[in-house]
Amino acid sequence: MSQSPVASRRRVLSLFAGAPMLPLASSLSYAGLLSACGGDDTPAAAFKSVTFSATPAPTLANPAAMATTYTTSVMSVNFDDGTKKDYKLAYQPFFITGDLVTSTSGGSILAGGYVDINNQPIIDRTVSASPRQFFSDSPDGTSLLKIDGAKVPGVKGNTVFAVVQFEYTTWAKDGKTDMYGKLPSPIAVLTLDQDPDTGRLALVKYHNVDTSSVNGLWITCGASLSPWNTHLSSEEYEPDAFAERSKNNMNDFSTNLYGDATKANPYNYGHLPEVTVNADGTGSIKKHYCLGRISHELVQVMPDNRTVFMGDDATNSGYFVFVADKEKDLSSGTLYVAKVGGTTDFTKVGSPAAPLSWIKLGSATSAEIRALVDGGIRPADIMTVASKDPQDATYKRIVANGKVEWIKLKDDTAQTRKAAAFLETHRYAAYMGASMGFTKMEGTTVNIKDKKAYSALQNIQASMVAGNAVNVPDNGISVPKQLVAGGVMQLSLRGGQKDLDGNDIKSDWMPADSTPLLVGEDLLDTDGKTLKPDALGNTANPEKIANPDNLKFSETLRTLFIGEDSSQHVTNMLWAYNVDTKALTRLMTLPAGAESTGLHAVTDLNGWTYIMSNFQHAGDYTKTISADVKSAVDGLISASYHGKFGAAVGYLTGSPKAVKLVG
Repeated sequence: MSQSPVASRRRVLSLFAGAPMLPLASSLSYAGLLSACGGDDTPAAAFKSVTFSATPAPTLANPAAMATTYTTSVMSVNFDDGTKKDYKLAYQPFFITGDLVTSTSGGSILAGGYVDINNQPIIDRTVSASPRQFFSDSPDGTSLLKIDGAKVPGVKGNTVFAVVQFEYTTWAKDGKTDMYGKLPSPIAVLTLDQDPDTGRLALVKYHNVDTSSVNGLWITCGASLSPWNTHLSSEEYEPDAFAERSKNNMNDFSTNLYGDATKANPYNYGHLPEVTVNADGTGSIKKHYCLGRISHELVQVMPDNRTVFMGDDATNSGYFVFVADKEKDLSSGTLYVAKVGGTTDFTKVGSPAAPLSWIKLGSATSAEIRALVDGGIRPADIMTVASKDPQDATYKRIVANGKVEWIKLKDDTAQTRKAAAFLETHRYAAYMGASMGFTKMEGTTVNIKDKKAYSALQNIQASMVAGNAVNVPDNGISVPKQLVAGGVMQLSLRGGQKDLDGNDIKSDWMPADSTPLLVGEDLLDTDGKTLKPDALGNTANPEKIANPDNLKFSETLRTLFIGEDSSQHVTNMLWAYNVDTKALTRLMTLPAGAESTGLHAVTDLNGWTYIMSNFQHAGDYTKTISADVKSAVDGLISASYHGKFGAAVGYLTGSPKAVKLVG
């Protein structure tokens, strides 16, 4: 979001920035979509393309639409014989957080509920007369998958699973106590009953994954499904190990997790968790310490099963890539960070591509980095950090986390550099000369056919603007003027690259350059600088993207789906961008103040296609929202979502009933 982690709560409710690989309608048959259109006695027409009709931008004439997930869009499936089929889109939730659902043990469990290191409920006592278990209003990354041989009691059709994680909760029950970053993030496996005749999904069981073996989870944001069928989670805004514990939320987090304000170690957070789902609807978790301790957002594993392109949702973020030593195994490998060349203006589509070169930060196994943490390594064992110029030539000036700092490694040994690379990754990357100036590098995705990657810049401001106090003049990403609305970047992927030390990079999927693909448009006052709200309170053009976050590309649909986490649109929006026709279409608007999350497009799950979609913190309004809009929608949102403490976990589907195309 803007510049701070707390402000970044409004992550786009990109209800499906994960490209639906097919038309839905309670879900659609993928096999049917690709092979059918005619009757039983005629040759089946072949799938050709998909187009979408546009959902209108919100207006005060329809406040009910601004208080929910709203779409009027139609997905038209076009066949090569000139025929088409239309499917009206709709949204189907599995639950609203705060609902009681059925656990795998057979009892009731609170959806999105927080538990401590012993898997006991964490109780909100801010309203002394009515304590309750904390539950999240911010469900995020979701994966939909199946496991061979799975069978769970209560499932009548096909047994399939979803993994969903909960990023944070915004407020305690009193509505005044800010809870951001103070609770250990839960992560759950959902057992779903898939109707084999309609493809419709229904929740049967809910299981909290035991995270005690990985010291709990910290602010789990975006997620993706690995090519080997595991859920790749995230830990965003890694806690600053040099900060006072009272200022990096460690005391509150540790108290809620362990019952002890001193026990949680910042170096255990900011890594990449991986969840494996079991056939009985339970799950296990491990945490990889060798992909860098950064502000992990959505990661994308490339088709080689080794190269991982990572979102880094931080002020002064960078392009990070991890290349694993072995396929389908993230427990060891090499971490790289980009140095950007050229003078590309990232605010202008059509600007020349900025070349990328790669700095090797180090190679490690997850086990050896975790051993350093478990062994009690301290920040001072790695480096010294000064907030003011020490007037000492042995220190290097860097910009990290929106601040100018001066750092000095404890020594130049291989062990110290390894610790710096994997535990103080942002600072060490800046120290090594990386281009650490992007502002909130969010979701990532890949277009395999064209060998392109896409990354979301939520904003283009602050460290990206020439002359700003935290801008690095030679970082290759200085722009002349801010664009708060941000944009989507396109990166070319190539093999045969070398790092800046001249060593071969063992990947055919490394980004080689970056250029703007789509950008938003700020609404400005006559001075050309100050944001000026329209009648609803938008400060970015509602006919264009603003503050893109989650991205998903559909190979079949040739469509990039873009979800907003915008403080500039009164209602965040979901967009579809066809990379061939260049058509940008608004598909959905979200409840005012909500963010789109949990994006995952599944091409073929037992013959059906789905777009998993959640949203967060409905009613967390922009500062510029019109008083009339707020008055019209506030009561509606409160009535639908547990007094604005709840949020939906579900999927995009069809209306009024499920559709199956017969091949």
